[in-house]
This record gives sequence, structure tokens and C-alpha cells, in this order.
Amino acid sequence: MIRHLRAGTACAVLALLQLSACGGGGSNNPVFTPFPPPTATAPPPAEPPPAAASPLQRTTIYGSVLGTDDSATNGTYNWKGVPFAKPPVGALRWKAPVDPEPWGTVKTTQKLGNACVQTGRLYGPGQNNQYDATIGTSIGKTTGAEDCLYLNIWTPSTAKATDKLPVIVFVYGGSNITGYTGDPVYDGAALAKKANAVVVTVNYRLGIMGFLASPQLKTGADANDDSGNYAILDLIKGMKFVNANIANFGGDPANVTLMGQSAGAVNIYALMVSPLVANAKPALFQRLVPLSGGVATATTKPNQVNALLSALLVADGTVADDAAAATYIARQSNADLAAYLRSKSADTLLQTVLKKLVPLGLSASNPLNDGTVVPVDPIAAINAGQFLKVPVLAGYTRDETKLFPQNLATSPAFGGISGRLLDDPTVFSMAYSYDPNAAPTTSLEQWIPGQYLPVTTPVTGFNARTDLYNQYFFIALRKQIFPVLQAQNVPLWWYQFNWDKSPAPFNDIFGAAHTFDLPFVFGNFGPSLYSKFANSKANEPGRLELSDAMMKSLAAFARGGDPNNAALGVNWPQYPSMLNFDASLTAKAITVQ
Repeated sequence: MIRHLRAGTACAVLALLQLSACGGGGSNNPVFTPFPPPTATAPPPAEPPPAAASPLQRTTIYGSVLGTDDSATNGTYNWKGVPFAKPPVGALRWKAPVDPEPWGTVKTTQKLGNACVQTGRLYGPGQNNQYDATIGTSIGKTTGAEDCLYLNIWTPSTAKATDKLPVIVFVYGGSNITGYTGDPVYDGAALAKKANAVVVTVNYRLGIMGFLASPQLKTGADANDDSGNYAILDLIKGMKFVNANIANFGGDPANVTLMGQSAGAVNIYALMVSPLVANAKPALFQRLVPLSGGVATATTKPNQVNALLSALLVADGTVADDAAAATYIARQSNADLAAYLRSKSADTLLQTVLKKLVPLGLSASNPLNDGTVVPVDPIAAINAGQFLKVPVLAGYTRDETKLFPQNLATSPAFGGISGRLLDDPTVFSMAYSYDPNAAPTTSLEQWIPGQYLPVTTPVTGFNARTDLYNQYFFIALRKQIFPVLQAQNVPLWWYQFNWDKSPAPFNDIFGAAHTFDLPFVFGNFGPSLYSKFANSKANEPGRLELSDAMMKSLAAFARGGDPNNAALGVNWPQYPSMLNFDASLTAKAITVQ
């Protein structure tokens, strides 16, 4: 709880008693005669000097915000739920974000803004916009809200508002259909303190709310509105807010590191090649940290929107079937169809996607190569030098695809059946209550189908199958982008995260899986989805030492564009060399190859 000490009130009451300490006025307070002569009129109490502005109150171009003092617990101040755009609701749904309405009184920013509306998954929020037990009962249900364009700021409490600290802006992942800044892993306090930096996390629209290539929504009046890339435009808007305001929070707008993981990495690569960013003056960021992602080169399938419209029209009884829907759609104006889409609730839209479009394979969300917000061919744009050329620090985990073993079912080459026996609600329930320091209460056989066991079997084992899937997925992504950046003389460092010291059997089930490096990057090992599977007292010494080195590497990169620092114990060469981040149970083990 923040307590505001109103020194002026106390001083006005006590001024006649000559309490010179009030208001910090001291020697500047006038001296009053305690007992004036009977013929004299006692002077009125002097106005106390204005109280010093609270370090928790900062100004933005839209109005002042009041944050939270967490200096006693984690050494930071923070501002949560700071609006950077007007809520994209009603007529603003499927439009480029616009400036928020200015506010006249001080806005209290001590609570996370809404997560962007999404269908509940393991990796999203529950019904309370946070990691809690309701995630397990929210899977498949609509969570979050359309009013969601907020960001969060952490700064070391020792920093002055006039300091010019490096700024690290983080973009969460979640396949661009789920995710939220309220995930405990993304809390920026530990990183802000360790890196002596300002840390920002930013929301952006998800799924069809964030990416929708709909001809019915195009008016020709604004190319950004017509682009379908609303999520990418949200992130650009957030970066513009940082550029215009972060100096008042102790950050340097000319030294901003943009970091994203998974879909967040895909999105920040899209920002790097976006003409809106490449041509922005001043530059919106000076460094890039893409983790476990690559450049999106495929647009949404063109029949996604018609499938959505058709399913909605059939469901509400406007038409009888898909054939009638096609005829109906052809006869309507784009304006009428756009109004129809905007008339539907977010829940109706997302449940239609879940129940009708997912079975058709039409639910994927990625940056759209519209030619205005994102180039038609991003790799060609990089090859032509048409991108924001900044130093890059990229990261991947060794066992990325062990987080997605269900996808082994997508090809006989990968095994042909899902590599996970448990459904998501069961996984969540176990993860929420597991004791990593007790004897194992689950086994490989409960999680992984027998045809993939033993996990170490050559060719057919779980490790071999997920490794092959990784070759076609994440390793292919880095092989696509790294040589292109190198050819453009972009300073490029990259790491592979190899830590797999989770208590058995999770060391084999997940190993060094996708997202497992993020707690190390942020220094957050408290409650989160996989924390009780991964973090034990036995592996704590090595885990914390490795995290310290990873955070200091990010800090060095954010400060000067080079991740080398003494905590590594080795020199980290640029690509094509690779740094291995690993640790034993008791100590870090960092090597170069």
C-alpha cells in the first residue's frame, strides 16, 4: 500500500507552534511571536512551501501517473496499467491504435491492465488477469478484454528521473493467440535491478483481433487500418510511447533494447523490417533481442475471413448453410459486413474460431505481409538493406519442441502420434500443486506414449523425434535469418540454452524446452506455469548462478550493444560462433562452440 504524507496539512495546523521541520521548510519558515502584544494583530499562519513531488508521480504526454514503491522488497518503483492507446473497441476494433484521451488528474497506475481478449490456454491468464488456479478452468473459454492497450514500467528505486538508463522493452509470446504481461515470469523488477535499466512490458491484440486480412474491413482511407496488422501497429504505438515518455522514468529513449520471445520474437523481427519503423525518426529502438523466433513470411490464409463470416451467419440463423452464406456475402457491401463483424461480441468471435476455424486449420495468427506495415517479402527487404540495422542478440533453447510434443502427430516422420498423453487441464493441475523437492509422483510413462520410450532410443525415441521436429521448425528459423543478417554486417551474437536439471522425470519430459530460458533472463523463479516442475532446492545454486550470468549479458548488451561481461568467464564471439548457457546443480557451465 502506498501512503502519501501530506506535509502541508500538518504544517498549516502547527505553524503557530514554530515546528520548523514541517514541509522541509526549516530555516525558511518565518518566525512568529508566540504572545503578541494586546494591541497587535497576530499575523496569519504562513503558507508552507510546497511538498516535494513524490518519486512515484511521473509525467507523460497524456497526463501524470502514480506508481508503486517496491523499493523495500525488490529495489524498484513500478507503474502498471499505463494506457498507451485508446481502447480498441466499437468502431476502433480492427483499426490502427490511436492516442489515448489525455487525463487531467493524476492517474493511479498500480494494477496491471487487462490482458488482451483471447481463448484460455495453458500459457494465458485465468479469469483474474494473473497466474492463478482459474487458468485450469479457463482453458477453451474467453478471457481478457478488448480494452487492453496498456504497458508496465519498472525502474530501479535508486535511479533519478533525470538519469539516462538503458531501456529494455519486452514482447510476450503465445503463438500470437495467447499471452499477457501479467505472467509472473515477465515481472520486470529483478531485471531492472540487476541490469540497472528501465524495463517495460507491453500488451498487444491477439488472434483475429490482432491479425485479420479482411477485404470487408478495408475502406481505402488509411493504409494502416487496411493492413490487418493491428498487433504490429499496437507494438509500434507502444514503442512510440516509450520514445516520447521514458525519459521521465529515468530511461534513455536513444538506448532502447527491444526483446521478444516466441511469437514475440516473430513480432519484433516484423518491427525491424517494417517500413514504419525503418523510416521512423528518431529510431524507436537501438538493439534487438529475439528469443526462440524467426521472420514470418506467410500471410493468413485468404479464406480465413470468409470461413469466419460463414460460420457466424449460419450460427445466428441469417443463412441456412455455408453455400447460402457464400451467396449472402457476395451480395453485401463491405461496409455492411464490417458492421456485422463489429456487432459480434469478442466471445462469439473467439468461440467461432475455436469451434469452426481451428478444425479447418484456419486459426493461425502471424504478421501479415501487407506491404505497408510489413514488407511483402521480409527476407528480401533485409537483403536489400531495407530494415532497421541494429545489433542483435538472439537465443534458442536446445529442446524447443519438447514444449509441443503434440505436434509429433503432424507427420509420420515425427512419429505420427502425439507425444503427450496428458491433456492441458491435467498438466495445469499437476503443475500448480507439484512439489519439486519431494520424491517424484509422476513418471515418463504417464506423460509420453510407449512408442517414444525409452526417450534415448535412436531414431524413434522421444529425444530423436523432438530433435527432428526441431530441425524443421526452430533450427530452420535461425538458419533462415542469421546468414541474412550477417551478410548485412549486422553485429550478431547468439546463445543456445542447454539447462536441463529439472527434477526427474521433467528433465526428460521437457529438458531445455521452449520458454525455459525466460525465468533465467528475468531472474524470476517464483510461481509460474512450470516453476514447480523445474525449480528445486537441489538445482538452485547452479540455476541462480546461470541466471546471474544471463541477466548480466543482457544488461551489457542493453548498455553498449555487446553482451560480453565478466560473469561469463569466457569471450563470446559473434555469429557463427555460439555460446552455450548451461549449469550443473551447483555452478554455471558456460562454453563457446
